[in-house]
Amino acid sequence: MLHSHTKIWIHIIWGTKNHERLMFDEAAKQIHEHFIDKSTELEIPIETLRVQPEHIHTLINLPSNQLLADYMKNLKGESSSWINKNNLFTTKFSWQRGFGAFSVSASNHDQVKNYIKNQDEHHRRKTFKEEYEEWQKKYGVFSEQI
Repeated sequence: MLHSHTKIWIHIIWGTKNHERLMFDEAAKQIHEHFIDKSTELEIPIETLRVQPEHIHTLINLPSNQLLADYMKNLKGESSSWINKNNLFTTKFSWQRGFGAFSVSASNHDQVKNYIKNQDEHHRRKTFKEEYEEWQKKYGVFSEQI
């Protein structure tokens, strides 16, 4: 009997348009809960999620029958509409174009999970922009900013 067994861990990062620092306190909590619910609905449960004021980090196990681009299109598109419909902010909300997605080996799974969980501490030392520029160099990604 042949079955497919996959663990395709993906660390995904995306930001608010123009890196506006908007997602604080109650709004961040609501966005966090919404992402958990929406991702479960899309049948891609979130392993770890952290909402920062101007960006999101998440770790997912991407099923082999799903496309990352479709998942992100659904998640980002639906969530910006939901945020605006629920008036979480006083101005019209949107996400920055694109996202960063990085594969995570099973041996680094816990390290990445802890990194995401400790974003508050991490960003006391380094801004999101500094962090992303380092990632671009480290992974050879020189495209539009998230």
